[in-house]
Amino acid sequence: IITPSAQRILPRCIHFQDCGGCHYQHISYEEQLRIKQAIFVDQLVRVGKLTDPPVKEIIPSPSVWNYRNQIQFHISKDGLLGFYKYHSHDVVPIQECHVPVENLNQIWPAFNLEFIPGLDQISVRSGEDGQDALIILESSDPLPTEFMVDVPLSAVHQGPGGVIVLAGDDFTVMPLLEFPFVVSAGSFFQVNTKVAELIVEFLLDTLPLEEDSVFLDVYCGVGLFSVFIAPLVARVIGIESDSSAGEDYLYNLAGFDNVEFYDRPAEEVLPYLDQSPDILLVDPPRAGLSRSVLDSVVALNPGLIVYISCDPATLARDVSRFQIQGYSLRESTPFDMFPQTYHIESVNIFQRTLNEA
Repeated sequence: IITPSAQRILPRCIHFQDCGGCHYQHISYEEQLRIKQAIFVDQLVRVGKLTDPPVKEIIPSPSVWNYRNQIQFHISKDGLLGFYKYHSHDVVPIQECHVPVENLNQIWPAFNLEFIPGLDQISVRSGEDGQDALIILESSDPLPTEFMVDVPLSAVHQGPGGVIVLAGDDFTVMPLLEFPFVVSAGSFFQVNTKVAELIVEFLLDTLPLEEDSVFLDVYCGVGLFSVFIAPLVARVIGIESDSSAGEDYLYNLAGFDNVEFYDRPAEEVLPYLDQSPDILLVDPPRAGLSRSVLDSVVALNPGLIVYISCDPATLARDVSRFQIQGYSLRESTPFDMFPQTYHIESVNIFQRTLNEA
């Protein structure tokens, strides 16, 4: 470096540049947000073919550090916890990490491990109160690893044969907007609780949720959106192929009698639904929507499509496909779900532009 930028700062972590977990620790947070906003708009212009994308200002994370409610470690050949190097499968052992919530940073340094064949990763998940932490030992061995817990935590072995409880429960309770979400060891949950709350509140403030509305929740997971929308509409339909998340969805939504659930892949369920939803929400994995799912979504002729994206590139590709099939992007709002990294979450709302009869 000849002349450092005015936006360049000292990284907080001693492992930055060796560890591949963080990308932007050397950049001020204000500049991180500016960079993400520019990248997001650029993807919609270049890939999505939009001349003037309707992108709102990125929503910052309330916590820039210590925001992750789950952390996943790889294990070195010496049995040390760490993360992969950037663009590598070499494990960098770590002594500190500044992105997990504080109570997780009280748990993982106490692990006393030896190298155990088959043990690939260790995840720790907890709400911010730290009262319900869960340790997940991810292994290629179907038999559980010998594991002793001398603190009040739950622990499970997750292998080819499924989940085996080693201590406590096979789930943790993740409070979000005062709702106690039950999240099993094999289920996905948004890692930044505070930003997930902002996204839910944004949807509740933005969407036309009427008493007679039908809401279709595709890739519904454990019910993050359905839980808050079900009290406001006539009918909620959830679709989720992951069995662990699906069981959690049914548990979390058990208090509502206007919810139906399909535990099949979206491409199998969507063509057979008998009603056009007023609002259809998709929250796909990073790969975005497959061609068959996107075509089925459009064929249902929903009033609005809400697309939760964690990858601007695949979102932009799907924006172009929606445009061709008669749905235009009404507005996009990026959310900084992952400070100190280049990842970008966004909420995108599409409306019909053709056949608006």
